[in-house]
Amino acid sequence: MASALKAPTAPAGAGGGKLSWMSHVKYEHLMAGVSGGVTSTLLLHPLDLIKIRFAVNDGRTATLPQYRGLTGAFLTIFRQEGFRGLYKGVTPNIWGSGSAWGFYFLFYNSIKTWIQDGNTAQPLGPGMHMLAAAEAGVLTLVMTNPIWVVKTRLCLQLNGPGQQGYAGMVDGLKKIYRTEGIRGLYSGFVPGMLGVSHGALQFMTYEEMKNRYNQKRKRPIDAKLTTVEYLTFAAISKLIAAAATYPYQVVRARLQDNNHKYKGTWDCIKLTWRFESWRGFYKGLGPNLLRVMPATMITFVTYENVSRYLLAFRKS
Repeated sequence: MASALKAPTAPAGAGGGKLSWMSHVKYEHLMAGVSGGVTSTLLLHPLDLIKIRFAVNDGRTATLPQYRGLTGAFLTIFRQEGFRGLYKGVTPNIWGSGSAWGFYFLFYNSIKTWIQDGNTAQPLGPGMHMLAAAEAGVLTLVMTNPIWVVKTRLCLQLNGPGQQGYAGMVDGLKKIYRTEGIRGLYSGFVPGMLGVSHGALQFMTYEEMKNRYNQKRKRPIDAKLTTVEYLTFAAISKLIAAAATYPYQVVRARLQDNNHKYKGTWDCIKLTWRFESWRGFYKGLGPNLLRVMPATMITFVTYENVSRYLLAFRKS
């Protein structure tokens, strides 16, 4: 992947050669990304749980509960499973969201700064922003997919007769590996790879809006913005990406659900289309948007402020 990125960059100065790859890796981005991911997850996990339960409800699996709308789902889960039921799967979600955002911001900023040869004020353009974000997404998915599998199954765990129970994240990882092997831990990986386009589209939109806004104001493209400006750009970029790529999340959740078995990604797509038409690919979109919009806004604002503070602290 790295070789594909060299062409668009200008040669380094008289010192010869590019700065080493490791010189562009700043762990402040990792720490700031983790902070943003954990904060948004703790606040909004119940909406994520409801979104997953809507997504896997194909109308053909009798063991799955039926919910009437977002409010009905929230009240039913609270009544039947208590407050803890709304936070099923929160531990792997914190680990998954924290590590995913942390690694994503780390990889993305390292790749982007490497392309820029260390000059963060150099604009890249939409294509290179998407390429850097896509590569960061692939690397992040490889590292976090097993956590997302456990998180999905814990969110769907109903503790009924014949259900495969997991005591927690570590227990889930052990049992899935023991009974299903590596393939079980990486179920949903193919649609997850397709979902890399989601992050690429979101980051490209976010970066381009920030850059053009600063250019219009005749400021460096990496100039600090206000909290309201970060919130606005994060919300718009997430809305565009979510609307364009949501169907892959439904397919991924269904492949990771152990209440219903599919032969593979294409089988899941065919059966969803046959029995539910296009609407099946957008199940759970409402609660998803209610969750991801504020989650992204919280994550990005936290990241931008924490990363700038940590980077400034390093310089001082």
